[in-house]
Amino acid sequence: MAKRISGLQREVLQVYRHCIRAAHRKPLTNQPNFVRYIRTEFSKYRDISRKDFSTIEHLLRVGNRRLKMYSASEVKDIH
Repeated sequence: MAKRISGLQREVLQVYRHCIRAAHRKPLTNQPNFVRYIRTEFSKYRDISRKDFSTIEHLLRVGNRRLKMYSASEVKDIH
């Protein structure tokens, strides 16, 4: 039986999906840079305990802020 995911895990996955979708709205030549950045940032924190709620909530706020910033049409590339 598959492990059920918590509401917080669901939020993290939702932010990740939104980030990937935003990356695919960027110029075609720069999309790999955005996807690489997103994967790198998310994988940095992969080993955080599921019970470390304050850290996860903080990272979700940071992630949502970055998503909003990088989703702006003026942002064409990321390094």
